[in-house]
Amino acid sequence: MIVSELKSVVGAKGWIDDPVELQPYVTEWRGRYQGQARLLVAPKSTDEVAAVVRVCANHGVAIVPQGGNTGLCGGAIPDSSGTQVIVALRRMQQIRKMSADDYSMTVDAGCTLAQLQKAAVDANRFFPLSLAAEGSCQIGGNLSTNAGGVNVLRYGTARTQVLGLEVVLPDGEVIDGLRSLRKDTAGYDLKQLFIGSEGTLGIITAACLRLQPAPKETNTAMVAIDSPDAAVQLLSAMREALGDSLLAFELISERAMRYVLRHIPDTRNPFEKEYPWCVLLDCTTSEGAIEQALHDTLENGLILDAVVAKNSAQAQSLWHVRHSISAAQKQEGSSLKHDISVPVGSVGRFIEAAESAVLAHNPGARIVAFGHVGDGNIHFNVSQPATGSADDFLLKREAIADVVYGIVAEFDGSFSAEHGIGQARRQYLDKYRSATELKTMRAIKAALDPRGIMNPGKVL
Repeated sequence: MIVSELKSVVGAKGWIDDPVELQPYVTEWRGRYQGQARLLVAPKSTDEVAAVVRVCANHGVAIVPQGGNTGLCGGAIPDSSGTQVIVALRRMQQIRKMSADDYSMTVDAGCTLAQLQKAAVDANRFFPLSLAAEGSCQIGGNLSTNAGGVNVLRYGTARTQVLGLEVVLPDGEVIDGLRSLRKDTAGYDLKQLFIGSEGTLGIITAACLRLQPAPKETNTAMVAIDSPDAAVQLLSAMREALGDSLLAFELISERAMRYVLRHIPDTRNPFEKEYPWCVLLDCTTSEGAIEQALHDTLENGLILDAVVAKNSAQAQSLWHVRHSISAAQKQEGSSLKHDISVPVGSVGRFIEAAESAVLAHNPGARIVAFGHVGDGNIHFNVSQPATGSADDFLLKREAIADVVYGIVAEFDGSFSAEHGIGQARRQYLDKYRSATELKTMRAIKAALDPRGIMNPGKVL
């Protein structure tokens, strides 16, 4: 009964029920999570999303909202019961309104991040959210996980880019909050409830997003340093020299660089020799200004070497190295990923302490640390030993996570910086958030979704 009702809502081109065709939608892209679904529906409008939700609510059937399915925590994958319905937003890809003078655009949740970046450029504006999966991830998913990316240092996380949201609630009612106001103190700021909630409170169907002036020029440099602590010192020096023109500040370990050069075609080491660590940075200032700032840091011994991109092709080549780290690490066998954040000033000490603790626990493990040191977000990944069984290594997942997250807690950090909780980290939320915080979260969930049909088993 429910299947025919849902098919009727979305039309002949809006559903998939064949198990083979469903496989890409019930499988996490890394293969870690695999589920089953009764049906996938792909509404083409907010009205259809609301109608789908009402049908599911009437039948008490659980809903799994899904964007581009590029997440790393299993948040968009159904469970193994085969009873849940996937609601995919991929057919909702309209840019509803571009307001260049207002520095805003209103868009459907199924638009890819790359699509929105291009739309902003076409309007001589800049949408600053940027991450490796931007060609396939969707803005609804980005907002539901409060994605970070490489430009957080200057522009903030996905949350900061949002002026208003349209959300379908678990009973099928629609919150129309697509206002582009910069100031609005009329009651609770409801949009903030849904950003980062991973589809557990409702389905984001559209967003009004903040745009920025188009940078007149962007310059990119790769800088060699001897330690993560030197990266923190370099960040301070570059911010003093370049101010708010600093966009991105990415840390790359020698091992991460080596993996990329080994496994990813068309990559090259920008330096003539290997260095222990590198920083990749972008800034919206002149080439002369960045060269002078780097010259000053070289003179005082803070950096070991530097390469400034002379054109966009060279800049893209440097960024290709950074964006290829995860793909390259995958070629080295199984890996355990820890998306953590600590205060920026503690990044160097955290990496040193965490590496020492992990190696003491599991000699032979290979630490691959990289990430957004400009905002304290480090991807502290651990590759399996060069010899040994991948399956045996993966059995140590929780033990190694406990070691890493224990160090994170010592530095007053977070075990989830930008990838969300999903089903991968629920137990750590219970461990590292206070009873009062969890009680409040559960009260909000119960108030909005009393029947528990919206993405159950995720976050809480």
